[in-house]
Amino acid sequence: MKRILLLGGVTEALAIARTLGPQHIYSLAGVGRVPSDLTCQVRVGGYGGAEGLAQFIRDQGVSLLLDATHPYAAQISQNAATAAQLTGIHCWALRRPAWQPQPGDDWREVGHWAELIAALKPFRRPLFTLGREPLQHLDEIPANQFWTLRALDVYPGNERCEVIGARGPFLLDDERALFERRQIDVLISKNSGSTATEPKLEIARERGVPVIVLKRPVLAQVDREFASTSEVLGALSASDNS
Repeated sequence: MKRILLLGGVTEALAIARTLGPQHIYSLAGVGRVPSDLTCQVRVGGYGGAEGLAQFIRDQGVSLLLDATHPYAAQISQNAATAAQLTGIHCWALRRPAWQPQPGDDWREVGHWAELIAALKPFRRPLFTLGREPLQHLDEIPANQFWTLRALDVYPGNERCEVIGARGPFLLDDERALFERRQIDVLISKNSGSTATEPKLEIARERGVPVIVLKRPVLAQVDREFASTSEVLGALSASDNS
């Protein structure tokens, strides 16, 4: 019987995990809450790179590796592809399509932190939705700026930065109120492609607020790629019946 190791990281991964039986494994890095309503096994924590993941695959008799990590988790995706090659099993990946700019959008794409900071110079009230990464740079905030950071959990800020702990999905009215209350004049975002966090882009468009978009990394090649949960579930069903 096929044994699946599902590497989680995006919302869709949980939907897939809820269809898996007790012989399968849902793996989480440890960030966020662990669901308690699953039939499959749940593993929390890292593997020690590609070699460690490969050894886990061998030890557990995994026959299919399914990468449903975040589109910006390039190293984890590379480790998954390498581990599959080392163990001779297939690696599939759920990869959300990127958001595309719409009429009225003012998107400015950057490749790294230095480019981002340079692009921020004209603004005073940025809203960061990059997760925890900006926390490393709180001592670099210019005197003319006040940062709002939104992450999954609350972390300490400072006199020129407030950190909001919040989890999607986010509603349009709530996003509108956030932009208004904090007088946000620029949004910083990854291009995650998530419907749960897309409302912030709609409010930026509505208010004429520029969006600084962190470029997606190039991800490792895998045996099969899927753009949606339904595609993954269809392929799993077909492979079970083949």
